Amino acid sequence: MTLLFSPCVMASDLTIDKQIDQLLVPIANFFTSIIFYSVDVAGTQFPLIVMWLIIAAVIFTFYFGFINVRGFTHSCKVIRGDYSNPDDPGEVSHFQALTTALSGTVGLGNIAGVAIAVSIGGPGATFWMIIAGFMGMSTKFLECTLGVKYRYINTQGKVHGGPMYYLKNGLAELGYEKLGKVLASFFAVCCVVASLCGSNMLQSNQAYQQFVIAMGNETSFWADKGWLFGSLLAIVIGVVIIGGIKSIAKVTEKLVPLMAGIYLSAALFVLAYHYTEIPHAVSLIINGAFNPTGVVGGIIGVMIQGFKRSTFSSEAGVGAASIAHATASTKEPVREGYVALLEPFIDTIVICTITALVIVITGAYQTTDGIDGVALTSRAFASVIWWFPYVLSVAVLMFAISTMISWAYYGSIAWGYLVGESKILDLLYKVVFCIFTALGASVSLHAVIAISDSMFFSMAIANIIGLYLLAPQVKLDLRKYQNIYCKSYRPKDNG
Repeated sequence: MTLLFSPCVMASDLTIDKQIDQLLVPIANFFTSIIFYSVDVAGTQFPLIVMWLIIAAVIFTFYFGFINVRGFTHSCKVIRGDYSNPDDPGEVSHFQALTTALSGTVGLGNIAGVAIAVSIGGPGATFWMIIAGFMGMSTKFLECTLGVKYRYINTQGKVHGGPMYYLKNGLAELGYEKLGKVLASFFAVCCVVASLCGSNMLQSNQAYQQFVIAMGNETSFWADKGWLFGSLLAIVIGVVIIGGIKSIAKVTEKLVPLMAGIYLSAALFVLAYHYTEIPHAVSLIINGAFNPTGVVGGIIGVMIQGFKRSTFSSEAGVGAASIAHATASTKEPVREGYVALLEPFIDTIVICTITALVIVITGAYQTTDGIDGVALTSRAFASVIWWFPYVLSVAVLMFAISTMISWAYYGSIAWGYLVGESKILDLLYKVVFCIFTALGASVSLHAVIAISDSMFFSMAIANIIGLYLLAPQVKLDLRKYQNIYCKSYRPKDNG
């Protein structure tokens, strides 16, 4: 009698949140073991997929003559509207395309991810995040140029672009038709899964965690109501994404500057409070990058943490941002590539660096007490002013919403590529997306990050192959563009 009923009793003792978590942890572990297959480098495990992305970023930086440095001024001019033409094909402005893509990258990776990297790899991980972000600017330029170059605009004026299209059509032009179709389909499947199980769930999870912290942790009504918080968040997301890219762009062009302003203002206040300690914090970051102490794997371990978090934050090489940039109103694909290279600069070099400085300068990373992610960043903010976690809660919620609505669009375009244009099927995807938003708040950080990282990086497998093959086409386009619009700009020819 006892044996028959004890399993039921045990199951009934588990909350909805814990039951969902138990279901997802083994799935997360399975994907992690495949995507993050690692090799031993100097005594520490180096995931091959991270190496794959970093090597590509370095190669593209040299191949395009340090476009990430030489093209910065022109990028700002394009964003300012110096080259805008209302008659150009597309759905949104350069600025709206940038803010939509930024809303997909400037998210909790900048808050939770940086905290995790610093707590594991020490202050030195910040240095390698900056280096990876700098190199990633060149990758972003390449993939977003291709996103516009091979985009498809239907009779209603709706844009379909991104790696699915430049892998399929671009490689077909080079004579690799079968390879292009396989890579495009692989990317599309990974993108759909990533949009549902990756960014979506991670953002929902960390927004909920910060909300609970602000409300009083385990004493709060919300302490075990992740499913309820996620459901309310899903309703908000659903209202926005039903309208498509134009609706999303109208929200992101206002939300991104607002959320970045709130977060950076609070972070800069913390740094100003500790202004006398900034030189020491910078010293810890630089010395920790090359002479780390107490970190598993030494300098390689620190480098891996920095590279991994930077790639996750900026998504350079993953290819998803090119889906947003493909919608920009322009007849010059290279022009949108210039716009795109600003993403990793804003996302990683500016926001991630400031976050890391706050964590390092307050010493929050030294006594984690088992906390990680956004909770660690919240502790750093609270060390200066007790109510700052409330400000962080607002910023985190906006970060989460902005990222999710962008990824809902990415996933819907990838879904449309796989199943064809259908309003009913598109609506079905958006409903499923909202369901996963609710689920995301109910699982542990470990399971969410494992699934999120795996799905993000899996897209890079197909994307980087396509970038290597299509890079010469973009280089030719870049030379033509420079002859017309950038006559004072002559990068060194690297072959």
